[in-house]
Amino acid sequence: MNEITGHTRLFGILADPIHHVRTPQALNALMQARGYDGVLVPLHVAPDDLATAIAGLRRLRNLGGLIVTVPHKTAILDLCDEVTDNARRIGAVNTVRRMPDGRLVGEMLDGKGFVAGLRKAGIEPAGRSAYLAGAGGAANAIAFALAEAGVSRLTIANRTRAKAEDLAGRLAGAFPALPVTIGTPDPSGHDLVANATSLGLKDGDPLPLDADRLSDDQIVAEIIMQPETTALLAAASARGCRTHQGHPMLACQLDLMADFVGMRP
Repeated sequence: MNEITGHTRLFGILADPIHHVRTPQALNALMQARGYDGVLVPLHVAPDDLATAIAGLRRLRNLGGLIVTVPHKTAILDLCDEVTDNARRIGAVNTVRRMPDGRLVGEMLDGKGFVAGLRKAGIEPAGRSAYLAGAGGAANAIAFALAEAGVSRLTIANRTRAKAEDLAGRLAGAFPALPVTIGTPDPSGHDLVANATSLGLKDGDPLPLDADRLSDDQIVAEIIMQPETTALLAAASARGCRTHQGHPMLACQLDLMADFVGMRP
């Protein structure tokens, strides 16, 4: 990393917990490769403190922007002064640019990164049936991105049914020709199974779906990056499924994040 001076632009990643984040390593390397004088650091912020933290961060004149992850992607949308049409439709933000006057502008890039990661691994979502576990910020982004990518049908399964129904309703409005249903923990009968929940970050987390119902003709994908092999991916591999780890989602949106917050020399 280049020497940090009074000219260095600051960026932070907001998360709770914070131990699993891998974005600082990746974006700091990207900034160095671009010849950009900046540094991204992890900021451990609890949900109850998010509004206070954002109020303080927006006053830092050398702050360039923020990366936002679990569990803040939905809550931070209303703390931004402006969000893109994409973020507004999804209802979540994962990248924030601080303007010179202190205004915060939000965008959501998780879905684009997830689909790009699949395609980079040779997995084309178009024409496949998809099962999505989760209805939070990342799940919303991935659901819209899968719809845009042309999946044949989409099942959304979430512990809180109302959140799944809300997401399904917004998808129906944007993609009226796409069959969208509310699912159960049973992922059988789908080509692509994706976990877009935070279950798997911590040891002892329950599985986000019924892994006993997986079959060897399915692809099982994660968004969790640490651990690289979650309990779900281990269970899917044991049943003969093709698995797809979480880190390609980040790798494929790094340039998008850097461009959005202005990491240009």
